[in-house]
Amino acid sequence: MKKPLVAALLALVIAGAGAAPAVAAAEPEAAPPAVQAVDFAGTVSLSNCSGSVVRMPGSEDDDPALVMSNGHCLETGFPAAGQVIVDRASSRTFGLLNAAGTRVATLRAAKIAYATMTDTDVSLYQLTTTYAQIRNSYGIGALTLGDTHPVAGTAITVVSGYWKRTYTCGIDGFAYRLKEGQWTWKDSVRYTSACRTIGGTSGSPVVDNATGKVVAVNNTGNEDGGRCTDNNPCEVDANGTVTVRAGINYGQETYQIVPCFGLDNKLDLSRSGCTLPKP
Repeated sequence: MKKPLVAALLALVIAGAGAAPAVAAAEPEAAPPAVQAVDFAGTVSLSNCSGSVVRMPGSEDDDPALVMSNGHCLETGFPAAGQVIVDRASSRTFGLLNAAGTRVATLRAAKIAYATMTDTDVSLYQLTTTYAQIRNSYGIGALTLGDTHPVAGTAITVVSGYWKRTYTCGIDGFAYRLKEGQWTWKDSVRYTSACRTIGGTSGSPVVDNATGKVVAVNNTGNEDGGRCTDNNPCEVDANGTVTVRAGINYGQETYQIVPCFGLDNKLDLSRSGCTLPKP
């Protein structure tokens, strides 16, 4: 995992990439969707990690808001392999950021709605405030979770509320299984090498630059070239072949979360299409 909190500040390097200019079509065509610059609005800082206020495509304004981070960012420590946490009371606080990365409010959890490090690495906190209350008080909306599988080649931005930094790169591909210590994650997003995420970026939303929707939650990277050990995940394909990619970082897909939340943003792991692990 990307360690939730580093002991000392690391030297930070921003790898920038220029965008090629668009080429005019020979005949007039509909313009492609405008790409909005990804900013910090709706992201949050945790005591040890990053996160974001998120909504499902069908969430209503008067629903209790949700904050998404990693399972390994829980205030109670890492869930064990096979452990799933549902509806556990929590009063954890989150620093809400505006577009510029300035902390404008403190949000509070009512409970941990869902958390696990099995198959994926995610935590979802239900807040004491609704989406409408957050927007009306601070002018900040939630990030929407995409409901389809991400696509290789997509330009993405990892937005860290903890560091107030962004990391821009692309989706290089997907790991059939990503194994790190006792944990195994399915169908993980592999970034191109430009996203040099570090400790504290755990839980950051991974945003599709074209749509503005969240396609993954940032969670780990191979730091030292180790093989399937803590902080050194390895990829395992369907045939059991192990590949180590030193320096490459990963996120966990989030589209599969959407079917698991129904009316009033209530978690229902028995809903049609919900494949999240159950307790």
